[in-house]
Amino acid sequence: MTLLSAPAEAAPMARLQLSDVPRLARRHPLILIGGGLLMFLIVQAMAAPLYAGDPVNIDPFRRLQQPSAEMWFGSDNLGRDVFARTIFGARVSLVVGLMSAACAAVVGLLVGVVAGYSRSFDNVVMRVMDGLMSIPTILLAIALISLTGPGLGILIVAIAIPETPAIARLVRSVVLGIRERPYVEAALCGGARLPRVLWRHILPSTVPALMVQGATVCAGAILTEAGLSFLGVGVPPEIPSWGNMIASSRLYLAIAPLTIFAPGIYLAVTVLAVNLLGDGLRDMFDPRARPRP
Repeated sequence: MTLLSAPAEAAPMARLQLSDVPRLARRHPLILIGGGLLMFLIVQAMAAPLYAGDPVNIDPFRRLQQPSAEMWFGSDNLGRDVFARTIFGARVSLVVGLMSAACAAVVGLLVGVVAGYSRSFDNVVMRVMDGLMSIPTILLAIALISLTGPGLGILIVAIAIPETPAIARLVRSVVLGIRERPYVEAALCGGARLPRVLWRHILPSTVPALMVQGATVCAGAILTEAGLSFLGVGVPPEIPSWGNMIASSRLYLAIAPLTIFAPGIYLAVTVLAVNLLGDGLRDMFDPRARPRP
């Protein structure tokens, strides 16, 4: 898992051009590997209805069958196509991971920017963030789902809430360093309004750290969703998910190992791809990690 401390100086993202992509791929192969794997999984999940079959069709006469030309990964204890359920399960994990990271990043960015610029707001809000950081994600998710019932929306909210304080603290540390820079003070002395200074000078400097931390949150959210679904408090049972696939097939490991190995391998590859992408972004944006010319 990747955690980026506040960088000494943000990388000049605005100067990146399309012609720089091959050079960046050579200098930062982790971005190419992680991004390529993640893009492959996303395309595979989006195109699932075109080739993967029906993930919810139950056929008791085809229970626990071995892999075949019709069912590439065999069938589970209810006769459902394991390959179809694995591919459709990628949709749940990717949606939960990306949406949880996006929600936590947006809220954490707003809180961190305001806290970094307002001392009175900082003293109050950051104590609230410290309190939220002490809440275990799984316990919060179980509590919210027990009140509202299982669903993707409540699952995303339950995962995003405990992840928001870490992003807010990271953004705040970046803002505390950037606001003392001469170009920021010059803009304020030149009559620029604070919202314009925040938009033009402060926010762009937080994007690199936000992207790296967002990759960490995304990987953690995918694992958390799988754990909650395994415990039976994630998405509803009728929705294919890697966690509930592993939970429902754990008693049949010796008879049909692919019912567990297929979703488990997809889960591991997805988390690996996100972490590789985060590590590559960290190396690209952190000036201390860049090789000297």
